[in-house]
Amino acid sequence: MDPIQISRTGLDVEWRRLEVIAQNLANLGTTRTADGQAYRPQRLVSGPSQGFAAHLGENPTPGGVRVYGVEPVDAPPRRVYEPGHPHADAQGYVEYPGLDHAGEMALLVKTSRAYEANLTALAAARQMYARALEIGRR
Repeated sequence: MDPIQISRTGLDVEWRRLEVIAQNLANLGTTRTADGQAYRPQRLVSGPSQGFAAHLGENPTPGGVRVYGVEPVDAPPRRVYEPGHPHADAQGYVEYPGLDHAGEMALLVKTSRAYEANLTALAAARQMYARALEIGRR
């Protein structure tokens, strides 16, 4: 893979991560989903697109990253006493997603910085290719 393709895979993964974070933040106050279950926060699982063995040997080739999937976060729900809420249980408690708002915002910032870093690497690779073409014309 060339540097542009590697940066592109990073952009794709980080964009998908931003979508998952946005979905979690949008559902912070959701008590029930369309199927009647409580909303469970999600996490994107990503990693290298090739195994470790691909990086060993005579011709190691970098392969970028890829999304392995989206998995639910194993966090207990946040119980809030709201006896008048339509989803309250017999004791008057409503279960909201067990999501740390500050932690999710920190992850959002971290992910946006990773996205920006991939954009910068992509721009640098494009500049290097353009400069190489310029030198080749001389």
